Amino acid sequence: MMNADNNAWSRKHLLGMDGLNREEIGAILDTASAIREVNHRPIKKVPILKGKTVINLFYENSTRTRTSFELAGKRMSADVVNISASSSSVSKGETLLDTMANLQAMNPDVVVLRHPNSGAPHFLARHLDAGIINAGDGQHEHPTQCLLDLLTMQDHLGKMGRDNFEGMTVAICGDVLHSRVARSNAFALRTLGAKVRFSGPPTLMPSRAEEVFDVTVHHRMEEAVEGADVVMMLRLQQERMAAAYLPSVREYFRYWGLTRQRLELTRPHAVVMHPGPINRGVEIATDVADNPNRSVILEQVTNGLAVRMAVLYHLCTGAARSASNIAGE
Repeated sequence: MMNADNNAWSRKHLLGMDGLNREEIGAILDTASAIREVNHRPIKKVPILKGKTVINLFYENSTRTRTSFELAGKRMSADVVNISASSSSVSKGETLLDTMANLQAMNPDVVVLRHPNSGAPHFLARHLDAGIINAGDGQHEHPTQCLLDLLTMQDHLGKMGRDNFEGMTVAICGDVLHSRVARSNAFALRTLGAKVRFSGPPTLMPSRAEEVFDVTVHHRMEEAVEGADVVMMLRLQQERMAAAYLPSVREYFRYWGLTRQRLELTRPHAVVMHPGPINRGVEIATDVADNPNRSVILEQVTNGLAVRMAVLYHLCTGAARSASNIAGE
């Protein structure tokens, strides 16, 4: 654990990792570390959010994020309402502003929003009394995915021969241009003192990436992963590509896919991560994705539930109780 002071978290919203300090990040990770024990009990339920209302408002498809937010709220006894744009009044032409006004009338405690437009959660935060959690907005950020990634890395620091994130090398590889996961992780990892490398085709790299994100950019995959402690592969987001960003997926895997040969260039105990869903044979080889000694992809999913429980806890209660006591409530 980072042993952060739980009092460090005092924000009403979680809109992104940009601007969070070490203590705030540590508060969430420590709470998540403590509360995940609940998910291994025979009865996976605690009453700490009883009487609170959480609305999950998703304008984009999602499996892991939406399901884990739903489970997170329910396992802490909150009332959880799930709304999909395709089955709501949005499909009849209702604007986000009107949807927001109707949500406000229901007096929720937290709204979890995933939206295709960057900045949508920030818009909601300016107009809604409830706490807002950004579950992914356009090509901007995905803070809870970043936090679960950090928790997973933290679990393996000892295996990497490290006590903390300071000086750790993380290679984030693939479709960086369209990845909100890459942005959130770059902001947070640099705040924690890690070294971050971006790697991918020039057509899938944000302009001025080195300057904006304080990272190094490598267009050769081998350079990016050499000596890395963590290799985070990104999904190739073809649904966001309106132009020809690459010749073919076969060509993409040849130059930027994580193979066993490329994995051998990393540190001996480096871990492999992926936010999912995985495109096998496109971003990552099957024998790497399923490597029991290196891949922590399913651990990320497990930690995602704990992190979202922790975020809901802090935003719903504003409590400063010790993280070690939360799971016992």
